[in-house]
Amino acid sequence: MPDPRKNPLLAPGAVIGILGGGQLGRMTALAAARLGYYVHVYCPDPLAPANQVSNFSTTASYDDLAQLTKFARSTDVVTFEFENIPITALSTVSEITPVLPNCRALEIAQDRVVEKDFLSSLGIATTPYWSVRNVDELEGALKSLNGSGVLKSARLGYDGRNQTRVDSGDQASVSWRAMGSEKGILEEWVTFEQEISVIVARSDDGMTEIYDPVQNCHRCHILETTIAPAPIEHSVAETACGIACEIAQALDLVGLLSVEMFLTSDSDLLVNEIAPRPHNSGHWTIDACATSQFEQLVRAICGIPLGSTARHSDAEMHNLIGDAAENWLQYLAEPGARLHLYGKSQTRPGRKMGHVTRLKPITAGIL
Repeated sequence: MPDPRKNPLLAPGAVIGILGGGQLGRMTALAAARLGYYVHVYCPDPLAPANQVSNFSTTASYDDLAQLTKFARSTDVVTFEFENIPITALSTVSEITPVLPNCRALEIAQDRVVEKDFLSSLGIATTPYWSVRNVDELEGALKSLNGSGVLKSARLGYDGRNQTRVDSGDQASVSWRAMGSEKGILEEWVTFEQEISVIVARSDDGMTEIYDPVQNCHRCHILETTIAPAPIEHSVAETACGIACEIAQALDLVGLLSVEMFLTSDSDLLVNEIAPRPHNSGHWTIDACATSQFEQLVRAICGIPLGSTARHSDAEMHNLIGDAAENWLQYLAEPGARLHLYGKSQTRPGRKMGHVTRLKPITAGIL
């Protein structure tokens, strides 16, 4: 099996494989092309956004071992652009070509209970939580819950899916059905000042580059706006960056890691989630930084030096959700706005169709 820690330097002309064909894969492919790399996308959807801008594509399911093997043999290194890829698919590919970040990082991020246990093992603060596998366990957890909480599916849920608000006196069976999964996690509700996230890039020699922490604002559980940099104290920013680096090192990560955190009124940081891939909260880096998060991923997995994360502008990134992308002409006419459309053929409520980043002169430096 190839050792991802001994991944050789890949020169332009090498083929980067991407498992997943969404917008994160699309923007990674565009960054790879700018540096002279070829991209091969593996995705079940022939109309996926990443396929539109890639050199090669394989349309097949993630459990098609024969196609996965053929795909792996056509690449020099493979990465992934979303978490819900079966580990068996990564294992099949990793027997032939390096997969970066490593399978362990993905396994941890795929399961909220495993993720929280991993963070706790590092001594990193999270919200109080309980693993629940059935109604009886949820009933016991609700008795331990101090006030309100949120019940989430342990796997697959995102953007508010498979989540429900609960209180300590609620009927467990009703909450369990509302969550709608076979395994869950009950988290104590935390009142926080803001949600921030930090993205760190890490190379196979352990070198890191960190982007400024940003503030994330949600609507209906979907990220709506990211503000860069986050309006936080310098000491808080340093602590947040230190946490992100510690997690990346513990995962032996090569690639990108996004760490979402809650900042409490006492200036404490609680880690909410991690994602070993490019992240929605890092889209602003395309237009406001010397090196985007997508280019950093390409650099890290190809073994070339990481780029500078310095920002040349402050920025606000707004997701274009549902029919908001229909205002594309308005955004193009707006001075200082940078429009990114994902090429999705169908518009649906809650679907991310693109984003627009508005640049502003730098007014403060938090790092």
